[in-house]
Amino acid sequence: MTGEQIAVLCAVGAICALTLLLGSPGLSRSTGDFFVASRRVPPWMNASAIAGEFLSAASFLGVAGLILAYGTYGLWFPVGYTAGFLVVLLFMAAPLRRSGAYTIPDFVVLRFRSAMMRRMTVIVVVAAGWLYIVPQLHGASIALSATGGAPGWVGPLLVVLVVLFVVLTGGMRSVTLAQAVQYWVKLTALLVPTVFILLQVGLWDRLELPAFDGAWSASLGTWGTGADPWTEFSRSMSILLALMMGTLGLPHVLVRFYTNPDGGAARRTTTFLLGLLVLFYLLPVLLGVVARMLWGTATAAGELARSGGLSHDTAILRLPAAVFDGLASDVLTALIAGGAFAAFLSTTSGLVVSVSGVLSQEFFSGTVRGFRFGALLAILVPLAVGTVTSELALAGSVAMVFTFTASALAPVMLLGVWWRGLTAQGAIAGMTVGALSSLSAQLLGLALGDGPVQEGALQLLVSPALWCVPLAFAVTVLVSKFGAQDPPAHTDAVMERLHTPELASLRRRT
Repeated sequence: MTGEQIAVLCAVGAICALTLLLGSPGLSRSTGDFFVASRRVPPWMNASAIAGEFLSAASFLGVAGLILAYGTYGLWFPVGYTAGFLVVLLFMAAPLRRSGAYTIPDFVVLRFRSAMMRRMTVIVVVAAGWLYIVPQLHGASIALSATGGAPGWVGPLLVVLVVLFVVLTGGMRSVTLAQAVQYWVKLTALLVPTVFILLQVGLWDRLELPAFDGAWSASLGTWGTGADPWTEFSRSMSILLALMMGTLGLPHVLVRFYTNPDGGAARRTTTFLLGLLVLFYLLPVLLGVVARMLWGTATAAGELARSGGLSHDTAILRLPAAVFDGLASDVLTALIAGGAFAAFLSTTSGLVVSVSGVLSQEFFSGTVRGFRFGALLAILVPLAVGTVTSELALAGSVAMVFTFTASALAPVMLLGVWWRGLTAQGAIAGMTVGALSSLSAQLLGLALGDGPVQEGALQLLVSPALWCVPLAFAVTVLVSKFGAQDPPAHTDAVMERLHTPELASLRRRT
């Protein structure tokens, strides 16, 4: 076993031990603790927790890999991820908290009082959660096997065991504390290597290494993906729309706003969160630029892959060894691998909590025992799926989930909060069309293509948000306006509840 492998295994072990310690069984005692941390999470802590669970495998490993492979196309991912929370801040954070719901299906019932709409929302939320967990498990397999020399199944199994312990023993309250700490762990795990790598890169000309002498201008000359302008535009706008609108439908993110004390705290949480995301995303972008300067375009990276085990998703893990030798390389690689594992654990735990809450409310009477049964289903199904599926590029596979939630859930959530004319019939039609069109297009695109970047019309299948999201919105609005149903009779009362500040509402009742 090499020094690098020993260092990586020690770092991953320390992250797992810290997560288990933070997930103390004594933290949660009531049903409210398990589902929404008793709605007492302060904004600064909730912002750290949301950042901890949102910065997944795609953010930690995938962004740098996409910049290495496709240049500016990869830059749209951190822009879209961050812009999505700006949309949440402006339109969703406070109303969602004022709704008083535990889960997205609970909000749908409050808004529409439709059993069919609730069942459809449960299906979509659980499917989105399962689809999102699979790349986290793939990422754990990639990271631990590429740097720690472990078999491919060890990483996913370790994630499952640690997450199950934290979720089963403490629910949302324990997960919140663990995720808040894990954000700062991830930030440190990228910040320290980035600083040392950039300092070392500044010495490359003196050491006559093949890097920065003209590399910046040379890389700018081939910075795009080489497609025609229309394809480049549609590709970029599609991924930006998917990431921005998809955030509105992520169950593990939206459930976080139910844990704030009130709507004002929810808005402050999102404001803090935007700063934390900007701070983090500077780091993988910088490392991706360095990787592209070092290894060149996707073709050069492919040549290196055949000789040295490099892939787009392992590029950030391989950077320390490409820049340093000996102990420095081992320590920095271990830091990045440990941070990556913190990303897998925090995102997976958030997804498991959100999916298990939905399953418990729908099938297991909403009890703590039902929550624990739901947690088992929430993690074991993706584990089974992950063992029989191939490892797509992490950022690309997560973008598929964002496209799905942007098409299936975002129209219902956004219009449900802001449009009185929305009917259950319109919401059902829009959700059905959005879910089926986005899933079928992406599956067909995967069958016909070989990656997240394709040419011409095929790109509209691989990245269909540009037409799927407007289609879902249009169907929702048209069916609501011209369909047989009227808006629910209680709509005015619900809208007042969503948009009346808590203090004014309290004064009115008294």
